[in-house]
Amino acid sequence: MGMSAGYYLSRSGCKILLIDAFDPPHTEGSHHGDSRLMRHVYSGGPDYIAMALLAQKLWHELEETTGDQLFVPSGVINVVDPGIHSFHNRLSHADDAGIRYETLHAAEVMKRWPGITIPEHYEGMYEPDAGYLYSEPCIRAFRKAGETHGATLLTHTRVEHIEYGPHSVAVQTSGGETYHANQIILSAGAWFQTLKPFVDLPIQAVRKTVGWFDAPQALYGEAHFPGFTLAGKEGTYYGFPSIGGSGLKMGRHDTGQVWTPGSTMAPFGTEETDEGDLRRLLELHMPQAAGELKRGSVCKYEFTSDEDFIIDRHPAHERVWLAGGFSGHGFKFASAIGQILSDLVQTGHTDQDISRFTLSRFR
Repeated sequence: MGMSAGYYLSRSGCKILLIDAFDPPHTEGSHHGDSRLMRHVYSGGPDYIAMALLAQKLWHELEETTGDQLFVPSGVINVVDPGIHSFHNRLSHADDAGIRYETLHAAEVMKRWPGITIPEHYEGMYEPDAGYLYSEPCIRAFRKAGETHGATLLTHTRVEHIEYGPHSVAVQTSGGETYHANQIILSAGAWFQTLKPFVDLPIQAVRKTVGWFDAPQALYGEAHFPGFTLAGKEGTYYGFPSIGGSGLKMGRHDTGQVWTPGSTMAPFGTEETDEGDLRRLLELHMPQAAGELKRGSVCKYEFTSDEDFIIDRHPAHERVWLAGGFSGHGFKFASAIGQILSDLVQTGHTDQDISRFTLSRFR
């Protein structure tokens, strides 16, 4: 979110300093792992759908600006146990927004994608215009485009202290330097706890895992198989086709272990559930993709209690903007949120409806 905001602000002529404790793209946040789903028929209401459509438009514009392929229109098939989850509300909002989709019975899902096995009472909803983003290239594209417009990036530099003054906001860094700005955006992801007591957000950092499993390309390769979500009594899962023979990628959205920023992140395989949960779901619904684990990875989610984002002013400091709580479903919106933050910094308002993302909802 910060790299995106830096690009849109620098493109508008603002003088921008980006500070990162690592060197983006990196593996210490929530943006690595090759791919992220880009869907439009979104749960949560019309404000999410409008933001998804804006984000899609801006991703295409960024591709044109940089010449990099960032989005793959693979389509996304969403499968649910209707006794637990429902598409009903999101479909009416999708109709209002003019988004294309197909509703499918279980037999139709399995006929179109023989690699999927689901009970006959399950339901599918296919988004032909959806797909997936290449996550690390997206970060590189924002970085390259922002620096082209004059943004400065400090890497391997931690923010140690923030002080709000009458004329500027001062940021002291691990390099011993102090930088002053008229306004700042804090988008620290799972690391927000390190910014206490200046800001204390209701965000919980969680350790999550994803795995890539050996799967036949004829069934699960990117030429034939879409991105997917699966939600039922086993939990909520998501995944991607085997891209270039890399293996079918799958992760679990719910569950996870609490992680304290700065503590050691246990490597993939430390917990039985790291691979076990993913393999059990594959054996149940995509048995031919339950091959050898080719690769496993850990990443960090940053949850709010309601899983909605936080995009708001600091409650005590009007020239400080907060952007957090995005993990699990935020990456696809990064382009739109960067533009929203750019608008907020420059004018104090945005055309997008972000009323549900206020910090005051937790009080």
